[in-house]
Amino acid sequence: MILHGDITVGAAKAEEADVAALLMRHHAMMRAQSPEESCHVQTLTELTRDAAQVLACRRGGLLLGVGAFKPLDAAHAELKSMHVISEARGQGAGRALLLALLEAARQAGHRRISLETGSAPEFTAARGLYAAPGFTPCPPFGGYVDDPLSLYMTRAL
Repeated sequence: MILHGDITVGAAKAEEADVAALLMRHHAMMRAQSPEESCHVQTLTELTRDAAQVLACRRGGLLLGVGAFKPLDAAHAELKSMHVISEARGQGAGRALLLALLEAARQAGHRRISLETGSAPEFTAARGLYAAPGFTPCPPFGGYVDDPLSLYMTRAL
């Protein structure tokens, strides 16, 4: 467990009721914002199938956010399903969660981590969050293809 002020970040089981509910909320929100062919959000079942490690960010036991990473290969991981509840945004929860995910991926032996996020204005804050610890734009990776609604980012671990 990693502590950032009064925020704790640690391993979560996607089957935990509050974690599962927030992942479902994230999935629905992403599906509503992007057309099917440009939406790469994964369901809880898909994250579990892909051996994703899920972390939860909490303050006083209250779930503030979730995030995951899944292996693409032994050295490369993909950041997935980062979501902080709207009531906790701007309070450091997203940064704490992201830094914990980067450290967990590094400890799992990955040397690089990449992500796909939206290119629309609604994703400006997310892109800023990812850029702050050194994510930079990159070409599509894994099974992704060029898409004007997607931005791909990567960084070494």
